[in-house]
Amino acid sequence: MQNLLYTIAVVLVILWFFGFLVYNVGSIIHILLVIAVIAILLRIIKGKEI
Repeated sequence: MQNLLYTIAVVLVILWFFGFLVYNVGSIIHILLVIAVIAILLRIIKGKEI
């Protein structure tokens, strides 16, 4: 459970980057980026290393 947020964040950032470069689907990819950033911020706020 400790690395769950970090793993989700990394996967979402990779999906966003891939989608942004290849498919450019639209706002759905950018929503994934926002979710990934929020997950990273929550991890930092809880005091755990990234």
